[in-house]
Amino acid sequence: MPFIPHTEQDVTEMLDAIGVDSIEALFDEIPAELRVKGVLNIPDGMNEMAVARLMRERAAGDATGLNFIGAGAYEHHIPQAVWDIATRGEFYSAYTPYQAEASQGTLQLLYEYQTMTASLNGLDVSNASLYDGASALSEAVLMAVRAHRKSKSKRVLMPSTVHPAYRAVVRAVVKNQGIEIVELPYCAEAGTTLISELKQYEGQDITALVIPQPNFFGVLEDVDGLTDWAAANNAIAIAVVNPMTLSLLKPPGQWGQNGVDISCGEGQPLGIPLSSGGPYYGFITCKQAHVRQLPGRIIGRTVDLDGKPGFALTLQAREQHIRRSKATSNICTNQGLMVTASTIFMSLMGAEGLERAAAQSISNTQILADKLCAINGVERVFAGVNFHEVVLRLPKPVAGVLEALAERGIYGGYNMGTQYPTLSDCISVCATETKTAADLDAYSDALKAVLA
Repeated sequence: MPFIPHTEQDVTEMLDAIGVDSIEALFDEIPAELRVKGVLNIPDGMNEMAVARLMRERAAGDATGLNFIGAGAYEHHIPQAVWDIATRGEFYSAYTPYQAEASQGTLQLLYEYQTMTASLNGLDVSNASLYDGASALSEAVLMAVRAHRKSKSKRVLMPSTVHPAYRAVVRAVVKNQGIEIVELPYCAEAGTTLISELKQYEGQDITALVIPQPNFFGVLEDVDGLTDWAAANNAIAIAVVNPMTLSLLKPPGQWGQNGVDISCGEGQPLGIPLSSGGPYYGFITCKQAHVRQLPGRIIGRTVDLDGKPGFALTLQAREQHIRRSKATSNICTNQGLMVTASTIFMSLMGAEGLERAAAQSISNTQILADKLCAINGVERVFAGVNFHEVVLRLPKPVAGVLEALAERGIYGGYNMGTQYPTLSDCISVCATETKTAADLDAYSDALKAVLA
């Protein structure tokens, strides 16, 4: 943290210059009932040596072992070169400055990121990232409400197969903005959203339909049918996707007859380590028709007066640049370092590398699921086609099984009962390309021993 050298006299002189008698007077517009009464549960400050020791202890406490959890954060191989380059001084602390054209290297990197992200999603334009996948979906919902001017209902259909954390964040963001989130049930057999469940909404004023692919169960949805339903019912289609899957699956821009309007998701699988939960970043892409509603910054390529190529901030519909009431978003930060790493990751991996990583993840998950289902009492829950996650039912209480596996150095999956009461005896397991045949055998042997 920087040292702030203001003395009491400095503070007094600044307050006199602006005509107030105290710092507290600067916040008199905030009602008393909304203010925090004192700083709660904040420990005393520590010196540099104590802080360094605390950080070493916290780092040493990070879990080590075989990770089979998934559930929105994925352990993919990251080439060493990615973070060796991303942490160079030119990138490590770079943030697009407000005189942005002076930082051509940063702008070029963001331009390349936007180009690759838009290409992966099969859509026309991408911004330069958001906080995470959940906030990206929240921004997509707000964007759809702004873009769909003919819809007055502000009703958004949200499948219950969307990541539970994403759904919770969306509700928190929109609850005071008159936007209604209508949750759609899933098919207990297939683990997907049934188009037949949408029949009751035909002819109604629906603003948008959210379509996950793959969904939280790892199952592939009928994205073509859902996208065409949205188009036929004058609703904006919002895709929520795992970018790693797009190297194998049809991109959202090609779903149905005309593709989705907006696609968003979590960028963590593209070169970002798990890092005990962050920082990550979100991405959002859309059709050209909706570009004016896209939050954040968009970088464009142009030429200068001498005909030399260069990069510029082309669209900046954020509150720092225009009137606050006209801003598309007030939380459209560029997670610059994460985006830098993902751009390098995609450049190094290329289309073939991404495809091989995704294909190996699918293969490993299927092999693992077959091994585990060979154990007495373990069975698959859903009949749908999976990507690199699968939901399994266990014959013993899930929490105890996962705890016993962790004691053996294996993080065996996500407890589905924490979010889906009807799946209280189920776990979701994931195996990416980082897992070897020995790793899969180790999990199978450990689960067999625990269940025995």
